[in-house]
Amino acid sequence: MLKIFFKITLYSLLFFTFITCNKEIPPNVIFILTDDQGYGDLGIYGASDIITPNIDSIAKKGAYFTSYYSTQPVCSASRASILTGCYPDRLGVFNAYSPGSKVGLNPDETTIAELLKANGYNTAIFGKWHLGDAPRFQPRKQGFDEYFGILYSNDMWPKHPQQGTVFNFPEIKLYENETPLRALEDQTFLTGALTDKAIDFIKKNKNDPFFIYLPHPQPHVPLFASKNFKDTQKRGLYGDVINEIDNSVGQILNTLKDEGLEENTIIIYTSDNGPWLSYGGHSGSSGIFREGKGTNWEGGHRVPGIVYYPRKIAPNTRIDAPAMGIDWLPTIASFTGSKLPKKKIDGASLVPLLTGETNISPHKNFFFYYRTNELHAVRHKNWKLYLPHTYRTLNGRKGRNDGYPVPYDMNEIKIPKLFNLEVDPSETKDIAIDNQQIVNHILMIADSVRYVLGDNLKGIKGREVRKVGRID
Repeated sequence: MLKIFFKITLYSLLFFTFITCNKEIPPNVIFILTDDQGYGDLGIYGASDIITPNIDSIAKKGAYFTSYYSTQPVCSASRASILTGCYPDRLGVFNAYSPGSKVGLNPDETTIAELLKANGYNTAIFGKWHLGDAPRFQPRKQGFDEYFGILYSNDMWPKHPQQGTVFNFPEIKLYENETPLRALEDQTFLTGALTDKAIDFIKKNKNDPFFIYLPHPQPHVPLFASKNFKDTQKRGLYGDVINEIDNSVGQILNTLKDEGLEENTIIIYTSDNGPWLSYGGHSGSSGIFREGKGTNWEGGHRVPGIVYYPRKIAPNTRIDAPAMGIDWLPTIASFTGSKLPKKKIDGASLVPLLTGETNISPHKNFFFYYRTNELHAVRHKNWKLYLPHTYRTLNGRKGRNDGYPVPYDMNEIKIPKLFNLEVDPSETKDIAIDNQQIVNHILMIADSVRYVLGDNLKGIKGREVRKVGRID
């Protein structure tokens, strides 16, 4: 009888050990977001005048999208979409929030941080928040355990070149959690400081799953590079800034390797929107794509999209199928085994694309909104239809090279324009007149989304739009 008891005990221990050893350890997640970085600003995307070996390496060891879109061509709206998996119009989040804004991301929405925190993750954000600076909207009310950074864009400060004529910004303060540490007089240290914070968090949490959201304030103007990176790139100061961010990625990779975490960490690298072209030499490059930030042309949205996860993603995975910022939350949820939010989201998991199970996008349609809930364009498969609206443009003029913007012209689209992105990614030839059946089909798609998400240009309020966070 005693022998039988010992055998049962031994088998039970062996079975428990087998189950424990074969249980997949949840992956860590590091989401690196740059500000106003263009498609043509990395080596992997064709840049020859900026050296980016570390970012290129995670693309070559993982996956990179050639048709990844930010959800909107502007800061706050794009960031809300990334963190919630929703079109920002569903959330009532529009444009870029200024200091003292009365609105922000509603704390009732579920962010990636909250989703992962519920699954046992330690969470942190180091960098630019820009989803409301009022206390109820700040990061630690949105699922983050730790915060270090600035609450809005780095140009919203008294040193703005248009301060006193166009703007009247207060001091920009560096925060730790809810505490303002000091007003920023100089920003050259920020990229390094944010990197150090991320590295410390990795080391401190190496034995537990963690999520780091690292939204760099750069390369948004004004540009700042620390002394070790100044005058090192052919692209000038802008190139120096990108090279320093690349060095930050390298430091994080080395830390993961030193701590034995490299194989089980997901790294996502992307930008919130395209380059701010009116700043000329102080802005990025859209590559072959038309226009930039603040427009719904391809250059305003199509940005780098890179995912590194050695355990699941094969090296040199190039993905031509389109994807969008709405897709990050469900993708991270799928990889980490986390539960999706109870409220409706718009994104879909990119895991089948990333792991090679399919080469087809989870979306047939992408919707391009801007300003206060204006529907400007729809992509259906490889067709992109521009609806009547006004947009800003330099009309081929070059920006300045001294950190000051040049004014935009305003152009108007009066009748729908159609482009085939497969053969004309630069959007040079309007083919609407020869493809009226396709135009009419996409117009029907546009009408259907208007009644869901709204369209101020048509005076339509969407039936599924939720309330933005608001303070009295």
